Amino acid sequence: MMNRIQHKLNEDKKLLSIYFTAGYPSLNDTVSIIESLENSGVDMIEIGLPFSDPLADGPTIQASSTQALKNGMTTEILFNQLKDIRKTVSIPLIIMGYFNPMLQYGVENFCKKCHEIGIDGLIIPDLPVDVYHEEYQATFEKYGLTNVFLITPQTSDERIHYIDSVSNGFIYMVSSASTTGAKTGFGEEQLNYFKRINDMTLNNPQIVGFGISNSETFTQATTYAKGAIIGSAFIKHLNQNSISTIPNFTKSIII
Repeated sequence: MMNRIQHKLNEDKKLLSIYFTAGYPSLNDTVSIIESLENSGVDMIEIGLPFSDPLADGPTIQASSTQALKNGMTTEILFNQLKDIRKTVSIPLIIMGYFNPMLQYGVENFCKKCHEIGIDGLIIPDLPVDVYHEEYQATFEKYGLTNVFLITPQTSDERIHYIDSVSNGFIYMVSSASTTGAKTGFGEEQLNYFKRINDMTLNNPQIVGFGISNSETFTQATTYAKGAIIGSAFIKHLNQNSISTIPNFTKSIII
């Protein structure tokens, strides 16, 4: 059985995935943002579960997480907000967060709840692939969840092939060895990295994240990859504009 992520990856187009922090700008904006993103032509959505120590995130997403926590966002509240999401939204939904809140909730309970409300996958930057493979893969698969792993320019070919072997969706290709954040463009070193990974002919397609902020960086990132993820630039847009302007943002990327 292919889940929504795998179906989307089979489409003959470059995919735009948008990340936002649940409970930001306001606690109850989560569903409105998701619905608006789908209606704006976005292919996948990463819903950020805010955490107090977001190691992989740059200042923009860190600040949104801090505000979401101040707004009162919790794992339980997020699940409650999303309980009817599949009545209105059909594109893939992925929860991106850190392992600590999932561990506190109980990994099996967390996966079961994701399955019940129609979450398709998880991105957990601080869950090592070896630990996942040995301890949690069976649970994820039991509930039909795709687990997405990150690679960087420093990840060895051996490690990349191992990650590819335990993946069943896409590989999150971090554009550079840094935290998240919008960039104005990619240099030759990064473009060579994108090409190098493409030339490895992995089983799972790659989607580039970190540093995608406009149509130029989206086009550069998707020259060799299946799609790209925008996070910080979208959060900045939400800082300065209402949810009703989301279509303007997505149109500026996929022109």
